[in-house]
Amino acid sequence: MRTHTAELSSADAATAPLWRAAQAFRLVTLLYAIGQQIASAPYYQHPRLSWVLIALMAIWSGTSALLLSQWYFPEATSRIRGWVVIGDQVVTVLLIASTRLVADYDWYHGHQTLPTTLWIANSVISMAILRGPVAGVVAGLAMSAVVVTVRDQWGQDVWGDATAPVLVSVGLALGLAANTARRAQGQLERALRITAAAQERERLAREVHDGVLQVLAYIKRRGGEIGGAATELAQRAAEQEVALRVLLSEQGDRADSGAAEVDLRPLLTARATPTVSVATPGDPVLVGRFVAQEISAAVATALSNVELHAGAAAKAYVLLEDTGDMLVVSVRDDGVGIASGRLAEAVAEGRMGVSRSIVGRIAELGGTAELLSEDFGTEWEFRIPRHPAHRAS
Repeated sequence: MRTHTAELSSADAATAPLWRAAQAFRLVTLLYAIGQQIASAPYYQHPRLSWVLIALMAIWSGTSALLLSQWYFPEATSRIRGWVVIGDQVVTVLLIASTRLVADYDWYHGHQTLPTTLWIANSVISMAILRGPVAGVVAGLAMSAVVVTVRDQWGQDVWGDATAPVLVSVGLALGLAANTARRAQGQLERALRITAAAQERERLAREVHDGVLQVLAYIKRRGGEIGGAATELAQRAAEQEVALRVLLSEQGDRADSGAAEVDLRPLLTARATPTVSVATPGDPVLVGRFVAQEISAAVATALSNVELHAGAAAKAYVLLEDTGDMLVVSVRDDGVGIASGRLAEAVAEGRMGVSRSIVGRIAELGGTAELLSEDFGTEWEFRIPRHPAHRAS
């Protein structure tokens, strides 16, 4: 049997228990209000009218409790709740104001209004759950102001009465609880998506490993053994094998959650090829999205230079280290190296690739890019502070 709760939106599913608990509280406060009515009716100028108003309050309490806690029509839940909460505010204000119709000044000036303070709190609770703590506090202040106005108590110590503190506190507490529930629901859904992605990645990896990866590995080995024209085929197979392994290993980690920080590791491991080895820490290396993109771009430029200038047989090695307050990225190759002073000559000739794409990028992040060796292979070392003083956005 299909459950309707599963069809609720994330926010509705998170706050559904709060809505139902609030309606239980509504019915309890209705009983208290009826008891207060029984005790107060003899003192009213128009007791029959007061009973009519209490009957209307009971009808509204039952109707609103049913609509706010319902889960049989999940597709209309949010829309229904929004209108019911607005109606809750209007009905509560009208019932508070009706106190002046049933009682004289001496009574309503010194006693609770017709719907008691506890019942009035229901409208504040509904607004807080629907819209959060700010709306809850505003609703509490608004209802407190209406009560004070109806009872004509503005000339007295407003905060000396319990109405305002109770309503404002209720609005704040329930609003914070609702927001916390929504955040927890969002985190749970993200965790479930990550788990599902990891399981799918493992399943796919097993299937691919049993077929495609083994074939690629076989082609790479046999092509190298045969030599000649088959060497290029072996090289292409090796490249595709590495690319496919990276894709499988990073599939779950590359999902963009929209967070302000991202894991730098997948951006670097994506650069791995048969001639490029990438080593990263076992734990996520979280940095700002812009910082991660700039570091990745600088590494890509360094690797491009290796491919163009280090020689056909050169291999490159990328190492990422996280020291806590500093990121250290090394890009090393075993190629022919760079002649001493060649970088300065390139800048003088107007060739700004290295200075802009590597040095400039890292400097913009508040870090340094240093060429450590020039004669026997090339090694770049990027040092980027985790919290640079100046960072582009």
